[in-house]
Amino acid sequence: MKEEKIIVPANGYLMLFVFLILFFGSIATAIVTQNPEFLLILPIAIFIAPGFIMVQPNGSRVLLLFGKYVGTVKKNGFYWVNPFYTKKKISLRASNFDSERLKVNDKMGNPIMISTILVWRVENTYKAAFDVDNYENFVRVQTDAAVRKLASMYPYDNFADEGVDEDITLRSSVNEVSTALEKEIDERLSIAGIEVLEARIGYLAYAQEIANAMLKRQQATAIVAARHKIVEGAVSMVEMAIEQLSKKEVVHLDEERKAAMVSNLMVVLCGDKDASPVLNTGTLNH
Repeated sequence: MKEEKIIVPANGYLMLFVFLILFFGSIATAIVTQNPEFLLILPIAIFIAPGFIMVQPNGSRVLLLFGKYVGTVKKNGFYWVNPFYTKKKISLRASNFDSERLKVNDKMGNPIMISTILVWRVENTYKAAFDVDNYENFVRVQTDAAVRKLASMYPYDNFADEGVDEDITLRSSVNEVSTALEKEIDERLSIAGIEVLEARIGYLAYAQEIANAMLKRQQATAIVAARHKIVEGAVSMVEMAIEQLSKKEVVHLDEERKAAMVSNLMVVLCGDKDASPVLNTGTLNH
């Protein structure tokens, strides 16, 4: 047998009633009749006792008879099975696993620290019990392997100065990365009969040795982008100012005056600090 087999054993309450009758009945009868031969029934009661099992909600018992798989009890309740059965308990409840922070390289080779939060549960008790040695340790090892593979497939972030413009990055594409991670882990854990309910990145950051450098790089990129927008706006404003002055004939400027005016306006509009105006009481030539 290579697949899970669901069985429903005998009612435990009925067998408990039989056990009580055999155990206490034999003792009482031997005392009343003064005949110790009735005590020979006690071994039968003692033989029945190990067969009682209790299955809680979202729990299961895998039954084996001398190494042969008999079936799995998943329905909660009180049952009695063959006392020679080996009864292995496997929980069907959802479990959380928060992996350790792993140091791996992203697609661009930058060292990053990453961890994942996994929600999983046992779906196939036969595979969990017999296809892997320890299914809980199998979940931990395969999750770490899947996270390492995922981190190497995507860059941490886009860098325009290096021509990197990926559609999916670890930092910004949370949903896409989580879907890819969940699929990768599910494929790895299917051999153990494990169902992946959810998988998400729990921690993501640059490794300590490059964290400061990457922070400065991100700040520089943001400053350059902001300056680019400022220059675009300043050029537009200067162009509009010259056009309006010429259109309304407020003042006539030659090319040299226009160049000086453009220079002054660009300094004012693009400067980091507020400009200090100078009042010219003479002519434009002085």
